[in-house]
Formats: sequence, C-alpha cells, structure tokens
Amino acid sequence: MNKNEQMQNYYQRCDELLLKENLKNLLHKAHQEIEEIDVNEIDLESMVLIDVREEDEFASGVIPAKTVLTIPRGKIEFVINEKIVQFTEKEIVCYCLKGARGLLAAKALNDLGIKAKNLKGGIKSWVEAKKPIKNYLGEFILKG
Repeated sequence: MNKNEQMQNYYQRCDELLLKENLKNLLHKAHQEIEEIDVNEIDLESMVLIDVREEDEFASGVIPAKTVLTIPRGKIEFVINEKIVQFTEKEIVCYCLKGARGLLAAKALNDLGIKAKNLKGGIKSWVEAKKPIKNYLGEFILKG
C-alpha cells in the first residue's frame, strides 16, 4: 500500500469514528429530550403505538395495541399528515427493535410538534417481559 492509499484509509477511519461519535451525541441528546416509558406503562387500548422498524421486520410481530401504525423510521416525517396527525389527541409511543430508532422517531415527531414518547428497550424489552405480540399467524407470547 502506498502512502496515498494509507492516507485515504486513515481519513476514512477518521470519518467513520466521527460519524459514530456524532450518532452517539445525537442519541444522548434525544435521551435527554424524549420521555421513555417502560413496557408495564403501555396501555394497549388507549395509546397509539408506532412501530418504526423496517417493513420486513413487521412480519415477525408487532405489539397488539388497538391502534398500531407500522411506519419505517426513514418515512415517519413524510407521512405525518396522512397517518399520524389524526391521533395527536392520544398518547403516542414509538418503538423499534431495541430502542434507538424509536427514540429518534419520537424526537423527530416532537421536533415537528407532535408529542411522542419512546418504548424503552423496544419490542425486545416487550418480548422479554413475556408480553404478547401478533403477526399474520395470530397473537402469541414467545417462550425462552
């Protein structure tokens, strides 16, 4: 490897480290701004849950709330008017697999004027608490 390639590799690693640090800072800021709730605080009847995982992740199961919206994190800002605004009188809780995307989605909604919270630990914490999920096969509790 010549010196030019070595410098390019070095700058690429620096850029990657900077991006990781920036993401860490963004998540830290979101943790300070966004209220997170525990799985035991979820009210399946009255809350609106927004699953912000990717479309292929929805098939594994969603939390069986009366109102569940499946909107991937990357699309949430673009579907506010047609999918979310109608629910602003209710408590809105975002969730993902482990919590980070849900936290960022809740922050995006709050930044746009819609009060939203995040489910701490995501659907993973829900399943670990032996709470039910549902998918095309029905509703069930995972054993493990």
